[in-house]
Amino acid sequence: MGPLAGLRVIEFAGIGPGPFCGMLLADMGAEVIRIDRPEGPPGSPGDPTGRGKRSLALDLKRPAAVAAALRLIESADGLIEGFRPGVMERLGLGPEVCLARNPRLVYGRITGWGQGGPRAATAGHDITYIAISGALGAIGTAESPLPPLNLVGDYGGGGMLLALGMLAALLHARRSGEGQVVDAAMSEGAALLMAPIYGLRAAGRWGGPRGSNLLDGGAPFYGVYRCADGLHLAVGPIEDAFFAAFLEGLGLAAADLPPRHDRALWPALRARIAARIAMRERAYWLARFAGSDACVAPVLDMAEAPQEPHNRARGSFFEQAGVIQPAPAPRFSATPSAPGGPAPQRGADGRAVLAAAGFTEAEIAALIGGA
Repeated sequence: MGPLAGLRVIEFAGIGPGPFCGMLLADMGAEVIRIDRPEGPPGSPGDPTGRGKRSLALDLKRPAAVAAALRLIESADGLIEGFRPGVMERLGLGPEVCLARNPRLVYGRITGWGQGGPRAATAGHDITYIAISGALGAIGTAESPLPPLNLVGDYGGGGMLLALGMLAALLHARRSGEGQVVDAAMSEGAALLMAPIYGLRAAGRWGGPRGSNLLDGGAPFYGVYRCADGLHLAVGPIEDAFFAAFLEGLGLAAADLPPRHDRALWPALRARIAARIAMRERAYWLARFAGSDACVAPVLDMAEAPQEPHNRARGSFFEQAGVIQPAPAPRFSATPSAPGGPAPQRGADGRAVLAAAGFTEAEIAALIGGA
């Protein structure tokens, strides 16, 4: 059932971090009811972020639909919305209205810039949110920053941080009976993920140009190397003991190499390591480092990752609706999480959701017709 069994969350359909947050909560056992628009894409069972949810389609431009949403919110524990600031208020579903109807409600809001500030009303995407956090400027090559997919803003600093904030607020509501608004901004979440790096910078241990620091590809013992077959190894033997194991696997002696703690000699050390790794195929090196503390792993693509032996042993991926996708995480010993069924088609659960909430047949027919 998961640790959140018995929790009910209303999710207003969106893209990116909001659905991801809803997926996390659903994986942990929460009942997540997604309110979709009555028109638009039908929904795909293969969408991992929709798994375990139920869908109700409402036209929120109609007062009766807004009233129906408020009736559902009255019995909910949480709400997720990812519109620009002011949209929910204009619909008549803003925090003041919802908290008046349900004072224990945790009202989760996820936006790029937050609910206030000079940029709050403007459009953006992950890349612009992480740009002002310092994260994008720290990632990439010496020549140019590179976007790390949309993981840092949308999902790590967005949906996942919103889930954490909502769970904290839900604990508070359980203790006090007091709900509240959780204002999650992806730009701030991305900055928060950078907290340790800002700490290194303050300590004088980070500050050279991008690509010259310990964890940004500058250190020859923390980076990616190309093998003879064109595939790649990720290596990260930062500590002395791990680096010694790394050199042993490579068949190199520290005495024959530039000192690894001399930053001026990092390019020379990298060239020696790169030349060695380029001599053999990836499979050869994986066999050499099997069971080692050298901190070496293959750089896998999304087709390879689910088949990796460790991932297979732990069941880190599963297939549903023909889609290989990551399994729920983290793991709980007493209340294990489990993925729900495939993402619903738009409006597929409308009648059941409304009937369970006490709507009459006439009310259901007026809201969703014969669906």
